[in-house]
Amino acid sequence: MELRDATLMMLTESAGHAELERLARQAFDALADRGEVHYSVLDDMIGAASGSGVLGALRAKYSPAAFDALLMPILSEIGEHKPITSSRRPPAPGRPEDPLTAPAWPS
Repeated sequence: MELRDATLMMLTESAGHAELERLARQAFDALADRGEVHYSVLDDMIGAASGSGVLGALRAKYSPAAFDALLMPILSEIGEHKPITSSRRPPAPGRPEDPLTAPAWPS
């Protein structure tokens, strides 16, 4: 399934969920007009679908293969463009480094 088709399916399945419908329409329209959509719109759309229970309903409604075919183009696009951020904070000043990540093993 193409990304445009996947966003159209999300738009179709978003009835009754205003935020999801808005995001799915925004994604679909951007793909139809410009041929591309910013990853943040897709990321927000998946978050809205998850938070509203639509993803669970889709999983129950469709076969595993169809569910994967619907989600994978969206998730792949997000995965290709969303920056990876580290949740690890650098050590505080004056504190020793983590020995597992230090450049030299402590003696």
